[in-house]
Amino acid sequence: MRILLVGAGGVGDAIAKIAARRDFFETVIVSDYDVSRAERTIAWIEAKHGPQGDRFVAARIDASDPDAVAAVAREHRATHVMNAVEPKFVPTIFAGALAAGADYLDMAMSLSEPHPENPYSETGVKLGDDQFAQAPDWEQAGRLALVGMGVEPGLSDVFARYAADELFSEIDELGTRDGANLVVRDDAGNEIFAPSFSIWTTIEECLNPPVVWEKDRGWYTTPPFSEPEVFEFPEGIGPVECVNVEHEEVLLMPRWLDAKRVTFKYGLGDEFIGVLKTLNLLGLDKTAPLRVRSASGPVEVAPRDVVAAALPDPATIGTRMTGKTCAGVWVTGTGTDGSHREVYLYHVSDNEWTMAEYESQCVVWQTALNPVIALELLATGVWSGVGVLGPEAFPATPFLELMAKPEAEGGYGQAWGLDDRTVR
Repeated sequence: MRILLVGAGGVGDAIAKIAARRDFFETVIVSDYDVSRAERTIAWIEAKHGPQGDRFVAARIDASDPDAVAAVAREHRATHVMNAVEPKFVPTIFAGALAAGADYLDMAMSLSEPHPENPYSETGVKLGDDQFAQAPDWEQAGRLALVGMGVEPGLSDVFARYAADELFSEIDELGTRDGANLVVRDDAGNEIFAPSFSIWTTIEECLNPPVVWEKDRGWYTTPPFSEPEVFEFPEGIGPVECVNVEHEEVLLMPRWLDAKRVTFKYGLGDEFIGVLKTLNLLGLDKTAPLRVRSASGPVEVAPRDVVAAALPDPATIGTRMTGKTCAGVWVTGTGTDGSHREVYLYHVSDNEWTMAEYESQCVVWQTALNPVIALELLATGVWSGVGVLGPEAFPATPFLELMAKPEAEGGYGQAWGLDDRTVR
């Protein structure tokens, strides 16, 4: 397996660092528009693990150009293209991988359009629609596009498949719930506003109309930040208010899993919601470029890109962050014994541990872990397929077993939890 890793930002950097401990691949081509970022990642790996030879090589890539993506993939004989950049680049990397005859993985799917009108009407474009529409091309080419294989979506979808296969005879709701108790402080120790993930992606998810799926109704949208609920997260995180957010799980799970309802709720907090509402009110969430003054004369710049540039890079805030983040799926329905059951399947990532082990903050590290596990399952033939498939299309048990097995025994040493919340 020869992996073209597109993007050496926070998540791409963590993917390479996690992969460095594994031996299932021949080469990882760490690529970025700024090749120095790729070189920095490889330098860290070699400082930690010693000379890598041609196991890790750096390359420059323009993710906005499908021909450029295909050219880099062909040059390095990539068998798999791992997309680790913002979802606005999904169409070009997706096309470039297919043109190069490589398999493809991503952690966020093609965007929905239009916004803010209901994108889930019969005439709208849903998250991932553009990719699923090209499934026949991937099938004809005998190639696999494994989409939504991060943590959410990704691990959450694996948990959902496990619940459907092993724990429930009938599912009422698959409810992805994401929460954390993370705090970021400045040098003086004051808490500051610093999103732990790409603000570009966060704005896209949180200000678009959230989507819900119901078996008798299909996909529909609700207002942003709707249906707040307090969810009790495990391992010391505690109660967090969660709200509806547009997310890929709701578009992926119903394609393969039988449930009456599918939702995604994110623990944002009042301050974060207030900031997002202000950005929307001022038009700073827009992606269409505006003409603005600069020292070099008028330039065109997207307001959302200005916001992203003004905030700390999520990849750099780990040393100022404390706390844990939790990703998981709350499943309700009828257990295999015929009685009512409610369980929360989850994984918790501790920033102190991820920084000590990988110098990666916990949110990006948790996201990066899962595509590496998926790549290993594909490399060993445990997972296989052609076309455009989500994580739900593959058996969950091998993934979760490999994830939890100690590193000394060939696994990843990442325990996952099953919190049985059944009220009898």
